[in-house]
Amino acid sequence: MKKSRLLSIVTAAVLGIGVLAGCGGGGSTGAGQAGTTSEADTAASAAADLNLIVASNSTDPTHMYSFGLDKFKEVAEEVSGGKIAVTVHKGTLGENESELVEKLTMGAADMVISSPGFMTSIGVPEIDIFSLEYLFDSFDHWEKCVDGEFGDSMKEIITEKTGNQFRVMAYWSSSVRDVYAKQAVASPADLKGLSIRTQSAQVQQDFFKACGAIPTTVAWGELYQALQQGVVDGAENDYTSMSLKEHHKTPNGKYISETHHDYTTRLLLMDGNRYDKLTDEQKDWVNQAVEAATKEEREVTYKMFEESKEKAIADGAVVTEHADIDIDAFKALAIPIQDDFAAKNGMEKQLEMVRSQAG
Repeated sequence: MKKSRLLSIVTAAVLGIGVLAGCGGGGSTGAGQAGTTSEADTAASAAADLNLIVASNSTDPTHMYSFGLDKFKEVAEEVSGGKIAVTVHKGTLGENESELVEKLTMGAADMVISSPGFMTSIGVPEIDIFSLEYLFDSFDHWEKCVDGEFGDSMKEIITEKTGNQFRVMAYWSSSVRDVYAKQAVASPADLKGLSIRTQSAQVQQDFFKACGAIPTTVAWGELYQALQQGVVDGAENDYTSMSLKEHHKTPNGKYISETHHDYTTRLLLMDGNRYDKLTDEQKDWVNQAVEAATKEEREVTYKMFEESKEKAIADGAVVTEHADIDIDAFKALAIPIQDDFAAKNGMEKQLEMVRSQAG
């Protein structure tokens, strides 16, 4: 696929879903916002053989993405002895993932963090396997899969179907998603008739419909008001994202139920053609930095799960613990959706790779 045509398709696709994703990238603006270039950074860029621009959509310096990208910069510049200079943008190239993906395709950014969903609209329907509810049952299970045969298989599919425009450098996470609503949800029956703000992926909407809920579209930036005013009865996201936006302080976000239905996957993306043009030495430096950044991002993600949960409870949220959720009842609704998706998209092999790694 020619680059110009892919760019136009990507732009249209991500603009359609960018404001709806609610992936946890957005934080509070203010002190600590990155993206301004210091004199030292300017000097380093001038002296470097390779300058890389890396970006996330989070403006919050305490977000897991911020820690990961800062580590990438630190390691890349260190192992290369200053031959690589990295500029990190935290929300300053765009607070919507759509803007970041567009920057990547235009060559205005070298590496970005994005949820996978936009690829369904550019000819990679297989990517929605990451959107299947209850695909993974723990962070450990998720890591085994994305760092193993399954993750390698998905990288190959993405590279092939996008003409090497998108190369997955690593798999990151924005934690695990739970339901929060005007009442506790311990089983699918508790969702019956509730309007729940969900992500845009069809397989996710199908799951909530199977639970008896009414999947509803609300822009991420408008969700607090929608929960506050009763426009929706609830939503679903991870502890860190909901607490940063204070959704748990609203009447329809107060009851958090640890359904753990989605161990999220986020992609650290680079233009594959750009990567291929690097020297072997530069590739090695970049790969070392990616590995260190991925380790850092995941460790912060897991730590922030506990810290954000404690904050939500301290703020008055009422939590139904994971052990008190009828997970088997939820999985009974999710598995047929998984099977149907795999059959329609030729992903039976990949689905079995994931299931074979389950604890």
